[in-house]
Amino acid sequence: MAAARRPVRTGPPRGRRRINLALQGGGAHGAFTWGVLDRLLEEPDLEIVGVSGASAGAMNATVMAHGLAVGGHEGARAALAAFWDRLAVMARSSPLAFGPLERVTGRALGRLWLAGISQVASPYDLNPAGYNPLRVVLEDTIDFARLRRQAPVKLFVCATNARTGQLKVFGPEAISLDAVLASACLPQLFHAIEIDGEHYWDGGYIANPPVLPLVTGTDCGDTLIVQIDPIRIEALPTSARAIRERLQVLAFNAGFLREMHAIAALGRALDRGGQGALARLRRLAGRLGIGRRPVRLHLIEAEAALARLDATSKLAVGDAAFLAELFTLGRGQAEGFLARHKDAIGVRSSLDVAARFPGE
Repeated sequence: MAAARRPVRTGPPRGRRRINLALQGGGAHGAFTWGVLDRLLEEPDLEIVGVSGASAGAMNATVMAHGLAVGGHEGARAALAAFWDRLAVMARSSPLAFGPLERVTGRALGRLWLAGISQVASPYDLNPAGYNPLRVVLEDTIDFARLRRQAPVKLFVCATNARTGQLKVFGPEAISLDAVLASACLPQLFHAIEIDGEHYWDGGYIANPPVLPLVTGTDCGDTLIVQIDPIRIEALPTSARAIRERLQVLAFNAGFLREMHAIAALGRALDRGGQGALARLRRLAGRLGIGRRPVRLHLIEAEAALARLDATSKLAVGDAAFLAELFTLGRGQAEGFLARHKDAIGVRSSLDVAARFPGE
């Protein structure tokens, strides 16, 4: 007698839902990601396996990992809240401080000063000692030795090699204070961060955020991308400032878009390719780590709301009310994602990569 066929399960997976997180950077706009993480960490059955990040995303990722190590989900929520509070206090004493009035008018005096002075002087001229206030905040907030020794998640932060232009991904065993500072090092503001004889700038220039390290470096098939930068906009930029800001957003997302286009193209080709092409694509997918397990992608974003913000508001780290608005927005978007797509985790992608990030 033929063996009975097992029914195909189409509902949500039993037990815990395992997921990776890929966190974009974006200065003060990283408070949106803080809100997203705060809401996700309230889910008792959501297991975070790996986290990657660039710039503010790297800081959010590392602070969350530290909090998970010392106190589980509630410890992570507390650590993120304390970090953003400390960051705001530090930023309010900065010469680049961006307050509520400047946010309303869209003109930051510190940013205007920086734009002018950076044309003729570098941080090496203006800050020869290389003081970086983020070093103090991160050093006081995170136990990096403990993270390397017993990390509760697999952590990946990326930086840009200032000399070669290549992406550098610091994996779980290489997470350090300097690695996170490198990932958030804007060269107009800070000295390049030296690690093992190489010098690094902000990771957002190459990967914002890096997705493939999560695919290749964890055993989890689901990755949730938290997008800060508004990649798609409605109106054509026509003013000098709007054009400049749009170019900056595109530059900071070029690597991320290449990853998304590659994943989308690979999926389309695998769907329709002939046998020869299919074999070659499968070999390529294997080298990238795609194909050894399912790759299911998910997305939390607020493009419409974030596109309305002036790019200079990314400097508004000292504006507590602004950070609270972004935090609340992030929690709301995470709430909506969970209501619509939580059951997809472990079963299917809720992000149509080809539709969301169409290539040529």
